[in-house]
Amino acid sequence: MTTQEILECAKAAKSELALLTTEKKNEALLAMADALVDNIPQILEANSSDMEASKDRFSEVMLDRLRLDEGRIHAMAAGIRDVTKLPDPVGRVISRIERPNGMVIEKKSVPLGVLAIIYESRPNVTSDAAALSLKSGNVCVLRSGKEAFRSADAIVEAMRAGLQKLGHSESFINLIQDTTRQSAMELMKADKYVDMLIPRGGAGLIRACVENATVPCIQTGTGICHIYVDSDADQEMALDIIDNAKTSRPSVCNAEEVLLVAEDIAGEFLPKLKKRLVDERIRKGLKPVELRLCEKASAVIDGIRAGDDDFDTEFLDYILAVKVVRDVREAVEHIGAHSTKHSEAIITSDDAAEDFFTSMVDSACVYVNTSTRFTDGGEFGLGCEMGISTQKLHARGPMGLNELTTYKYIITSDGQIR
Repeated sequence: MTTQEILECAKAAKSELALLTTEKKNEALLAMADALVDNIPQILEANSSDMEASKDRFSEVMLDRLRLDEGRIHAMAAGIRDVTKLPDPVGRVISRIERPNGMVIEKKSVPLGVLAIIYESRPNVTSDAAALSLKSGNVCVLRSGKEAFRSADAIVEAMRAGLQKLGHSESFINLIQDTTRQSAMELMKADKYVDMLIPRGGAGLIRACVENATVPCIQTGTGICHIYVDSDADQEMALDIIDNAKTSRPSVCNAEEVLLVAEDIAGEFLPKLKKRLVDERIRKGLKPVELRLCEKASAVIDGIRAGDDDFDTEFLDYILAVKVVRDVREAVEHIGAHSTKHSEAIITSDDAAEDFFTSMVDSACVYVNTSTRFTDGGEFGLGCEMGISTQKLHARGPMGLNELTTYKYIITSDGQIR
């Protein structure tokens, strides 16, 4: 099907999905989850083809974003099942006002309608987006990157088979078949069909959507995430948090990219950092973290001298930019100048420093003595997530079910006129 034909089918399915009860939506989600598990061999075969086609073009870190195995597919199915346990946001009365003239005004949540999601190399986004869209009463139009298309296609076919078993329209979930830039541009300008566009990917994709879309667009994902180690920090805690935030999965948007260290402790802390992220990882046969150091940091430990762009780069790799700052105020100033407003953390035992940091850092998620890796819909109790919004309207931070609805006013009376 052409992109236009898919959009027409999605719009036609909107009314049918909007009429489903919570019970029916949950039944559909469970059928989708079961179908994923039933089709593991087919999904893995498709993913193997994607991996083979990408092995010479992607780094190992980026290949990990693309890779599926049985465990990951079971986790995708579990994520769908978790969504069934969440409250249905549709029909929720947000506010109710009784006017003196007897008129009753209710503000009630409703689906957005048709959601278009453009994403790149993470096949699990396919099932996450479909599950959240369906539970929130929205039809989804998915547009995968070409590197993950075979995997996404197999996942969508499995979920649509689950829907068909229950007699539901397979057009609740749609995958654009054209992976060229043309289809992305069509979605960006599909005003008559798409109610919201959500890009999930790198800075280039998000910038293209923001600059070209004529449909409402959410800015998501790009994460130049900072951790600041204050002079009063528990240094062992700081090392554990930094290690987790940088190395547990460096290819994701909530991974740490920049470390700021108070100059009072830099001479003591930075050698410990190098030992943990470089020396010990080499000894264990793990990939060491490449440290890109400011002038003050390079006077303390060995590493690569930071270039002009290193504090404005989402590396998505085993690379960490390190800067020594005077105190929490300079840390906040640096973050304000370089952050993408995703996730930032302070490691401190000083209440005043904590209060200043959390008050003054203008990002979607601000952590105290906690890894930035927790910026995730599942970790926030939202089930899975549609993405991490780095803007302030209409959603901010991990986008779950509530962020995929809008509202309308329903006004009743006994014949009041004005």
